[in-house]
Amino acid sequence: MTKSAILFDCEFLTAPGAPQRFWCGPQDPDPVAVQIGAVKLGLTPDAPVLATWEQVIVPPARNGGVAAMHPFFTKLTGIDAARVARDGVSLAEALDGLDAFADGAPFWSWGKDEFNLLAISCYVAGIAPAIPVQRFGNAVHLFAKAGFSDETIHGLRSPGLPAFLGIEAEGLQAHDALGDAQAVALSVQHLIRDGRLDPLTLADPMA
Repeated sequence: MTKSAILFDCEFLTAPGAPQRFWCGPQDPDPVAVQIGAVKLGLTPDAPVLATWEQVIVPPARNGGVAAMHPFFTKLTGIDAARVARDGVSLAEALDGLDAFADGAPFWSWGKDEFNLLAISCYVAGIAPAIPVQRFGNAVHLFAKAGFSDETIHGLRSPGLPAFLGIEAEGLQAHDALGDAQAVALSVQHLIRDGRLDPLTLADPMA
């Protein structure tokens, strides 16, 4: 059985109002990945943070080029074209890096970020997904197993989880993939240390 789990987050292209339109507006971008952040938690009662990882991605476009980033996305995430040019790697390289960081561990995100990261981004990039979907889980299920109601969970978002639980998380930037991944990881860690969540629950997203 795996001894760790990955809490990750993905930032993907957006524009003003795009979420409300389900990215179907005439000027809305394809919601392809631009950044991945990940935290590795040990699956023991103290749930230590073992490592962190972050990668900027060159967002793929349907024509084989680089997708444009709306100024709204840059304002939201702090990621601009200069940073993508300087630090960005291809989607395939980023997925290989994420898989190597995980070293076989399962993945959890607040929601289903794997669909933007794998299904949409890989489809636009024209590559096969490098990580099987069975390794991904939705972290909202962890909160349900910790005893929170569906109504409560539906009102939560990843950046606000630490504040909801009353734990300190200074310096974490919302809408930054690593910052949001750290917010989820700290919250899951808190639930494990508080005895509300069995760490081994994270070992199998399909259970």
